[in-house]
Amino acid sequence: MGYNSCMIATLFGIVAEKLASMVVLDVHGVGYGLQVTAEDFGRLATGEQAKLYVHEHVREQSYDLFGFVQYDTKLLFEQLLGVKNVGPKVALGVLDIGTAPAVRGAIAAGDVKLLQSAKGVGKRAAEQIVVELRDKVGLMATEGAENIVGRPGVNTQDEAAEALISLGYSPQDAMMALKDIDAALPTEERIKLALKPDLDKEVFRKGGRDVLVKKGLNTAATSFEHTLLPSFRPHHACA
Repeated sequence: MGYNSCMIATLFGIVAEKLASMVVLDVHGVGYGLQVTAEDFGRLATGEQAKLYVHEHVREQSYDLFGFVQYDTKLLFEQLLGVKNVGPKVALGVLDIGTAPAVRGAIAAGDVKLLQSAKGVGKRAAEQIVVELRDKVGLMATEGAENIVGRPGVNTQDEAAEALISLGYSPQDAMMALKDIDAALPTEERIKLALKPDLDKEVFRKGGRDVLVKKGLNTAATSFEHTLLPSFRPHHACA
């Protein structure tokens, strides 16, 4: 992930003031107010020079700047913003529970209790963060994190899962059927692998265990090929 698409990537200047969770950075006579993490707030000293990596959060009626001493922390902040229903205040709250590596570790480990300790984060939001980011934080997701995927009410935002649900799978069974399939594969391939039975044992993988192939599976696979599959194939404007 690179810099965000807004105008300001970094600011370098003198820390003029520290106000609550905000620092004012004087850049050639212009004071920029930036919201920062608790860790960076304690690290930045008034009167000293500082370079901050900037995320601009622009909305119709607001324009906020968020500054980070480490670029790595800014990237994690932007990953958190990509989670459903997580705004900048919640993302900053999550970063306040520890260092960026500690937060990544909590997400990969499925440590919902630690994530819930962040201001404004309830259990459902903490679970959503784990589900969406567990395999994107650069660490191996643990069994605890993977188990959260199958819990009711957790939105996976996964087209492959939605396709399986349309074929009769429950949301939990759909996610468990996809659990061991590489998320980087094309949606079409992931659905095919989830539907494919083990021909030697006449079983298929579901919920982390082998179960007998259901009689309707082949019918479901056929339905998928004829109805759902075309919607996942790329469309080309030119022949």
